[in-house]
Amino acid sequence: MFTSSDRRDFLRLCMSGAVGLWIPMSMRGQSGDVSIQAQKLSDNLILISGAGANVLVVVGPDGLVMVDGGLPEPSAELLSLVAEQGHSHLVKVLFNTNWHLEHTGSNEALAKAGAKIVAHANTRKWLKTRVTVELQNRTFTPRPPEAIPTETFYTTGKMTFGTVPIEYGHLGFGNSDGDIYVFFPGSNVMVVSDILRARQYPFMDYNTGGWMGGMEEATFVLNKMVDAQTRIVPALGTLQTKQDLKAEHDMIATVRDRIVALLTKGTGFSEIVAAGVTKEFDAKYGQPDQFVTSAYRGIMRNLHETGARFRD
Repeated sequence: MFTSSDRRDFLRLCMSGAVGLWIPMSMRGQSGDVSIQAQKLSDNLILISGAGANVLVVVGPDGLVMVDGGLPEPSAELLSLVAEQGHSHLVKVLFNTNWHLEHTGSNEALAKAGAKIVAHANTRKWLKTRVTVELQNRTFTPRPPEAIPTETFYTTGKMTFGTVPIEYGHLGFGNSDGDIYVFFPGSNVMVVSDILRARQYPFMDYNTGGWMGGMEEATFVLNKMVDAQTRIVPALGTLQTKQDLKAEHDMIATVRDRIVALLTKGTGFSEIVAAGVTKEFDAKYGQPDQFVTSAYRGIMRNLHETGARFRD
């Protein structure tokens, strides 16, 4: 049983800079072998992992901001950690950096408690729609009304929470068509959603607008926005750097060029897979099957953007 005293201790440890805090089994997320962990990034920013996608918490004088909300299953446990003594109404603003479930699992609970949910307009659209994600062989039904973002935008936005300036903006069509970044200039911390995963190939959901060309553009834009000191929060895994972001951009550009060149020659999907278009990157990013499949299908849906010319 995670008590109020435990919660107070958690917040005290977070604010004193505890890193990699182990949480009891009852507080673990969807996977029993991954604990929920907290890392202090600045006086008012806390990074929490282990509840789905990475979650960033902004601590203000009168409440909290959350960037993403993890999966639904560990949501209650997550909110017990980020809200003092379990009072989830202290979360005043929740950002959804895309529509996928590992980012939006706390929407219902926080909205019912009065939080404003901020997201790109396309994220709101997908949360209200029945969506089949072929790469996951899974269909997602429309979310209940309380889970739907209450404030949307198309390009960029700004707010100040307490004394913390927050900047956010659309990232185009990489992981989906509603990806956003959330930037904290005072701490030089950038949340980049599923545009980047630590030492994993990115996920490109072509069913909701994501594709390789969009991922290449998003990583290019982000590279211009960050500097060598920026701490980048990926969707999954440890903090990343500008160098990591540049490496992913270069990988995507290389693989995209190879696939388009093969398509121009009339090469089919099975031959593209056999060609090993990712071979020198697999040691770093892992098993490439899903990545290559999504790259191929996304490119085929966006041929007008590739400049490819096919033989008769």
